[in-house]
Amino acid sequence: MARISIISGVYNCAKTLPEAIESILRQTVTDWEWILCDDASTDATMQVLEAYRSAYPEKFILLRNEENLGLNATLNRCLRHAHGEWIARMDGDDVCAPERFEAELAALEAEPDIAIVSTDMEFFNETGVWGRIAHPTYPKPEDFIRGTPFCHAPCMVRRAALEAVGGYTVGERFLRVEDYHLWLKMYAAGYRGRNIHQPLSQMRDDRRAQNRRKLKYRFNEAYVMWLVCSTFHLGALNRVRALRPIAVGLMPSPLYHLLHHARLKEKTR
Repeated sequence: MARISIISGVYNCAKTLPEAIESILRQTVTDWEWILCDDASTDATMQVLEAYRSAYPEKFILLRNEENLGLNATLNRCLRHAHGEWIARMDGDDVCAPERFEAELAALEAEPDIAIVSTDMEFFNETGVWGRIAHPTYPKPEDFIRGTPFCHAPCMVRRAALEAVGGYTVGERFLRVEDYHLWLKMYAAGYRGRNIHQPLSQMRDDRRAQNRRKLKYRFNEAYVMWLVCSTFHLGALNRVRALRPIAVGLMPSPLYHLLHHARLKEKTR
């Protein structure tokens, strides 16, 4: 039985999927299985997955949704097929460093009280790496008001802790903020996490990705921020701060892109 179960919901990413898969095949830790669920793609995503399963039948478990269910429900479906003690995330358009799993396992095994581990993350597009994001080493509840305190794409979580809080919450209000709400649930249940300050993952963040950040998802982020304030009793001022994602969503696209790049480029200096 594999120590690590990787879970991925993939949708219309046939062009980027091989690069993502190859980065996992290069991991220094090889004791893993990968459960991938195609969320009713309309491109060649499933054919790409089937080709890799044929080449590595002991590594890949493939699922397919008959209709598009969203990432929350799709990841929960993957989780039900997982066997490993550790649950790792991976997206079909990202890449990660060969030592990612090795570093995350070392952190989790060195600190038994930690249930979540993630890493710094770089952002790239067709021109290369253009930005980086980092979160506090040991996030505290008050850090949640600034947004999600862990990068979702490169995270690894203790399976028992993930299952104890019921996995990802499914519903329209949690689309695109499934990770943010998961961390809230885990912290409310007493679990804690840490961030490794090495950029062991790279997220594809080009114009197409930025255009997926619709206003309705900004409302979802504000809703989770409101839940953060209520859960951790963060006070009236922070409830006002919870409106920030909506203000960002109302910005003209050129202004948002300018500020988004400026903020993340600052991390690389």
